[in-house]
Amino acid sequence: MALMLAMVIPATAFAGGFLTNTNQSASFVRMPSHNARIGVEGVYYNPAGVAFLSDGFHLGFSIQNVSQQRMVTSTFGNFADGMRNDGNSTKEFVGKSYVPVLPSFQLAYNTDKWSVMGAFALIGGGGKCEFESGLGSFEAAASLIPMLGSALGIQSYDMESYMRGRQYYYGFQVGGAYKVTDNLSVSVGGRFTYATCNYYGYIRNIKIGLADGTQAFATDCFAGMHDQAIAAAAQYQAGADQYAAMGMADQAAIYQAYANEYTATAHRMTSLAGATEDVTLNCDQNGFGFTPIIGVDWKINNHWNVAAKYEFKTKMYLENKSSSSHSCDNLEALEQFRDGRKVPEDIPAILTLGVQYSPTEWLRINGGWNYYFDKQATKYNNADELLDYGTSEYMLGVEGDINKYLTLSAGVQLTDYGLTDQYMKDISFTTSSTSLGCGARIHLSEKMAVDFGYFYTGYRHYNRATNDYNNVSNVARVVLGDERVNELLSAQAPDGSSMSPFAGSDRFHRKNHEFAVGIAVSF
Repeated sequence: MALMLAMVIPATAFAGGFLTNTNQSASFVRMPSHNARIGVEGVYYNPAGVAFLSDGFHLGFSIQNVSQQRMVTSTFGNFADGMRNDGNSTKEFVGKSYVPVLPSFQLAYNTDKWSVMGAFALIGGGGKCEFESGLGSFEAAASLIPMLGSALGIQSYDMESYMRGRQYYYGFQVGGAYKVTDNLSVSVGGRFTYATCNYYGYIRNIKIGLADGTQAFATDCFAGMHDQAIAAAAQYQAGADQYAAMGMADQAAIYQAYANEYTATAHRMTSLAGATEDVTLNCDQNGFGFTPIIGVDWKINNHWNVAAKYEFKTKMYLENKSSSSHSCDNLEALEQFRDGRKVPEDIPAILTLGVQYSPTEWLRINGGWNYYFDKQATKYNNADELLDYGTSEYMLGVEGDINKYLTLSAGVQLTDYGLTDQYMKDISFTTSSTSLGCGARIHLSEKMAVDFGYFYTGYRHYNRATNDYNNVSNVARVVLGDERVNELLSAQAPDGSSMSPFAGSDRFHRKNHEFAVGIAVSF
């Protein structure tokens, strides 16, 4: 199955700017607009603003519990021939991700006009996603076998597939801030990132159902057909040679044509036997990167505060350590996961802007904007160039002090990705979304507070349709040849719609739930 798995492993699998985690504290979860907020969690969101905290140590620690589902509804006509698909051409593939504990930690020390600070968090990834039944892109290639082998009596197919991705991007941040005036501060710092990822998947035990009601493993069946074709080719070649020796040119030509046809069939069966072999991908990736960070905070007066931060692009390469099956060897499409290869996976530069307005002492209204320079962050095979534009996030939050013990808060975050059909892959995708956060801060004392928050993200549906579903025509070329496949790809109905037997579509959707608790202490 090496050819089929190679076709569907994407160049942008799981890692990258689209997985940058901005939920770095329970305080953010309960009110997702922190770009201009002054607090210990500002070590990540507004480092320049940390300089306006009181002298002494400030500590923040949070843990989050995150669960997510990724759903792909795939439609491909050939799915109807699946032994377990009940004649349906539409299937739903569900990936589940669960992170029981996602920690983050911030620490700052202020003295006079100076502040030094540090933080630790998972700034990207943060868990694993598992597709227990594989994906539509996995199954699509195998589903072509009945169509391509109908003349051989093949009527149905079956297979086993699975995919799991795991990624952790650990961020260790240090920096300092300085109050230029009583109202203006600046900061400089950096984040060291260590990335560790693993990708494991397989496609195996491909079976075919024959017209006589029997089943067989595809690789063994095609290998047997190869042997039969070779034997037939040898017989016809011997006949052709014999007739040629007798001077019977017409008969020799007929037998030679049959010999050539069976030889070509044997070659096709060899290709199909290799294409339907079991294949297992198992690749660990590790890499390092450093991100310079600068920031500024301006307390205009007691009512207004504005802040900005810029994180430079993180140049990063992930080095592979693979123990994949031999069937993965020398496949160009799996070169990204080849043992010893270094794969470019930059983290994009990020510009954040924020404003906080306090009409009264007990009420704070926060707004913010983040922009990710995704198209300038180099990815494997230049996947970044497939995006229309970089990601933008828009945030608005409100928090109010009910009394000296309790603060309630809520907020919204809108995320817009520059997605294109060419960029989207069912194995690794996200879609534009709306997130809602709410919660409370309980003030245990003037120096200690506890945050509780809930965060829900609803993702928009993204539909993609193509006349060559996950490039499955590449499998058909092995049997039908380029000319016939090109004809089928360009086939159209009278109304101009595609009649390609390789046409298919995907509908992408995700949903996310998150709970968080954290503590903030000054001493």
